[in-house]
Amino acid sequence: MLYNSCAAIVSRLRGYGRAVEVGVGRRPAVAAGLAERGVEVVATDVRDREVPPGVTFAREDVTDPDPTRYERADVVYALHCPPELQRPLRDAARIGDADCFFTTLGTDPAVVPAEPETLDGTTLFRVRTNGPGPGNAGVGDAVRRGADWGGRS
Repeated sequence: MLYNSCAAIVSRLRGYGRAVEVGVGRRPAVAAGLAERGVEVVATDVRDREVPPGVTFAREDVTDPDPTRYERADVVYALHCPPELQRPLRDAARIGDADCFFTTLGTDPAVVPAEPETLDGTTLFRVRTNGPGPGNAGVGDAVRRGADWGGRS
């Protein structure tokens, strides 16, 4: 069962083909919901985590991302993203020229340029990934069609 806010995020992101959820933690509902709708999902976390069927897990710290994980992603997102991880999240999305979204813990600010979208029960921030920063040139669709994008765990 998806809570309203999770269902709203799934509805917002389900049009993407490949997604990376950064910091999945113990709440993989959005990743599961996307996978159930045909999105290829890789969920990452700094600790080993159980993920539902249809979701690939990779142990990773977004402050030191494996570029192969992000090169073919269409969207990179994080739920309850603290301010100190918003820049690394944005930079990981830039590796593959992917769209980038996050939610905060509620009172935390967005510290990267982002546009808020009000969804049922939450605010989803869409990050501007263009501009100066690592990976900004993008790799385009040719690389996105490459080999195993789940990468190493």
